[in-house]
Amino acid sequence: MPIRTESEVTPAVLAVMNRTEDPRLREILVAMVKHLHAFVREVRLSEAEFREATAVLNEIGQLQTDSHNEFVLMAGSLGVSSLVCLLNNGDKGQTETSQSLLGPFWRLNSPRVENGGTIIRSETPGMPLFVHAKVIDREGKPIAGAEVDVWHASPVGLYENQDPDQAEMNLRGKLTTDEEGRFWFRTVKMVGYPIPVDGVVGRLLKAQGRHPYRPAHLHALIFKHGYKTLISQVFDPSDPNIDSDVQFGVTAALTGDFVHHEEPHPTDADVAGPWFSLDYTYVMEPGEAALPRPPIK
Repeated sequence: MPIRTESEVTPAVLAVMNRTEDPRLREILVAMVKHLHAFVREVRLSEAEFREATAVLNEIGQLQTDSHNEFVLMAGSLGVSSLVCLLNNGDKGQTETSQSLLGPFWRLNSPRVENGGTIIRSETPGMPLFVHAKVIDREGKPIAGAEVDVWHASPVGLYENQDPDQAEMNLRGKLTTDEEGRFWFRTVKMVGYPIPVDGVVGRLLKAQGRHPYRPAHLHALIFKHGYKTLISQVFDPSDPNIDSDVQFGVTAALTGDFVHHEEPHPTDADVAGPWFSLDYTYVMEPGEAALPRPPIK
């Protein structure tokens, strides 16, 4: 029957959504329509605002490039990425977890690095950082043979794909845990940085009077059959924006201990001091070992 008033729109759409054969897809679509229609009614969305909203969504998609993902950036800036992560890990949000946001800068096929090696591939001024980490299961047993992808921004606050002065795959590497679940490597201490603000996300932050900064952090993606792929970030608690991450990604479990040393490094003779060390333990949960779709090339 033809729709006569606004009150008849939602039931008509829900009747169609309920015909979806896949039960999970049906559940999602029905809930989405209910919440979306309720939102429109709650804010009494005007026609002009609706046209502007669709234009904004189109613009977000058009901003996608090989080196930038505006949708991922927006999801983080609205806290959606963090919420999805915490709801799906740590006993479904009940306990702390090593899982975090993937972020918009992970790339496939980072170069292989032997334990004890470096992920520095071009001249990168900065304080030396030596990372020693361990991967364990929920019972505390070491996980050997896990592939660990690590990456982070440079001391100027840019990932290598954003910065023509850095070599390809600089500050990226793939390591393998030893029999005790350990991996270790050398890099330079990362700093906090602003997310890109020349698009829709930048306008959102300006309208809200928010700063665009992420606190300094180290990314890791850990893959091992029999375990849920672990995507993690470890944050530096001394960063001035540790309590106001623009992407809402900082949790207590993801705060590392970046220790400052003044004495010469005990094994690397070229490091007379000062330098930093980071020791961190990643906890993997049982589940499916699957790689996410890379947000950039």
